[in-house]
Amino acid sequence: MKLMKIFLATAGAVVMTSACESVPVTRTTSTHTPPSSPSAIALTDTARDKAINAYRQMWRDFAAAGRTSDWQSANLGRHATGTALNKLSQSLYGDNYRGIITKGEPVLNPSVSTMEPAEDPKKIVITDCGDSTNWLKYRKDNGALADDRPGGRQLINSIVEKQADGSWKVSDYGVHDVGSC
Repeated sequence: MKLMKIFLATAGAVVMTSACESVPVTRTTSTHTPPSSPSAIALTDTARDKAINAYRQMWRDFAAAGRTSDWQSANLGRHATGTALNKLSQSLYGDNYRGIITKGEPVLNPSVSTMEPAEDPKKIVITDCGDSTNWLKYRKDNGALADDRPGGRQLINSIVEKQADGSWKVSDYGVHDVGSC
């Protein structure tokens, strides 16, 4: 029995470390207690809607900045903060340095995985199977595709948190390889 536990722990560690830029998602085994009052239900519905909107807007802002690889776009910070904002800026900086722009927009289909705390959420984990088929990178100098990698469906895990001012922003995200969902 002890050997089996060691094997499972090792296998779990290998799987966890092999994920591509994934956001750690903590799943609890406790039973979900639905909100008990109409006001609690309204709070969770509002939080869910605001978190999903922030997630969608972050990707729209990123796609817009990607058209010129504007890694300093003030719009990037409207719906992203912390690690998420750093990842967006660094990606665009790298594209700008290499003379690459992005055309199109991703197709998103986000859903809420968890909300913490359940009655008045401050942190929401969103899972998506985003489609980048029509959101590709091109060379600025000649307009040709920058690489031979097609877009496609990719698993995206994101953490969206309520900020001190009441707004919701994506604080971290991880995008997996094409074909991961």
